[in-house]
Amino acid sequence: MYFFVIIFLLQISVKATERIEFFNGVRSLAMGNTQVATVNDETALAANPAGLGKLRNFFGTIFDPELDLGSSAMNLYRGKSFSNPFSISQVLPSVAKSPGDYYYARGQLFPSFVAKNFGIGILGKYELNALAESDTSVNTFYRDDLALLLGYNFRFWDGRIKIGFTGKMVSRIELNETTLDSTAVLDNATLASTGKLKQGLGIGADLGLMMTAPWSNLPTIGVVLRDIGNTSYDKSYFSRLSATEKPTPTSQDADVGVSFQVIHKPNIRTIWSLEYKGVLTAKDEEDKQKLYHAGMEVNLGDVFFIRFGYNQRYLTGGFELASERFQFQIASYGEEVGTSSSTKEDRRTVAKFSFRF
Repeated sequence: MYFFVIIFLLQISVKATERIEFFNGVRSLAMGNTQVATVNDETALAANPAGLGKLRNFFGTIFDPELDLGSSAMNLYRGKSFSNPFSISQVLPSVAKSPGDYYYARGQLFPSFVAKNFGIGILGKYELNALAESDTSVNTFYRDDLALLLGYNFRFWDGRIKIGFTGKMVSRIELNETTLDSTAVLDNATLASTGKLKQGLGIGADLGLMMTAPWSNLPTIGVVLRDIGNTSYDKSYFSRLSATEKPTPTSQDADVGVSFQVIHKPNIRTIWSLEYKGVLTAKDEEDKQKLYHAGMEVNLGDVFFIRFGYNQRYLTGGFELASERFQFQIASYGEEVGTSSSTKEDRRTVAKFSFRF
């Protein structure tokens, strides 16, 4: 409880914009977007490769669709329907009809195979957010990632220290325009020919660390150095679109977190976590409040999970029902899309269903 009180007091009045991350998962979003010191499943490949050392057995995720929608998505759909929530040409005319309504949609699949200290996965993700400044001009961000991730972890001192590494090859299609004309031709080929939609292949790496003290409650420090040396999408292999412009490189950055695990009864455990994102780029973030995260999880017999958290001024929550083969997760969280002096919450709902072997 003290973690949440401290974070609520850290309000700073500066300008803010939405932070775009390479990977988000429903579990972490339910827990206030904390993950680097708590991740213990296949998402460790993208969240913190040192988490591969926490796996006890191997398993594969065959099918795991995840859909994330902002609170305005359905209202905008009712105003002008669209069949593809990630299509710029379909969504922008609807967004333009409601200036001031923030549109957000994310969908992803992450089939993977992981074992103790090793993992490989393919991440496919679409993300689109848009805000109309007028009935024709729309501030638009779009990203289509197809990534191959290969991770490995080394354990030291009976696993109390874990050092993990993930190599990633990312085929990225991206658009970032502040004044995109919603009345123009907006299909991908046209946007690419005009230099607005960009494509490139990037090869990068993440380095992760987890250190667990041999004390009660297992205090753990997690650190991830992302995109070591910066990741540039300057290669043209495996092109999925005829585009001449390349996406913006991803700057090297780091996240750090701490977690504690409390065993209340043999089948009841809780995890508490704090996280600070963007250690290396914090100087460029005008709204420092967006960097603070906190969360907790109640584990009831590894079958039912209840989660709560704090993400960028706003509360989060969710639950999970898990079995040996199936997993269902749902979460609600708030994202800051305004400024620190004029805050605006975009309340989002994300759900995921997984089938494993």
